Amino acid sequence: MKLSYPVDRFLEKAAEDDRLLPSHLCLFMAISYYCPDVLATASFRVSRKKLMRFSRIKAVATYHKCIRELVTYGYISYEPSFDPYRASLVSINVNFQI
Repeated sequence: MKLSYPVDRFLEKAAEDDRLLPSHLCLFMAISYYCPDVLATASFRVSRKKLMRFSRIKAVATYHKCIRELVTYGYISYEPSFDPYRASLVSINVNFQI
């Protein structure tokens, strides 16, 4: 089965990237699950609660650590909303580099 392009590219890069842990992989899969665009080129809003539930991350500190590291490593772009009623803005970087 062929996966969508961003997920396929991410898994290829993740296999080579020793910095990534299972929590990073689960969080990226949750982000790609909630991405409404097929090519994942646009930004979209998603809540921390939904991402944590889908990725099975229980601690808020672990969630923030993984999000921060995925941004630092160039896999995603993330803009927090700081508003409990408005979800954060996330986009998948299709052309990520290691």
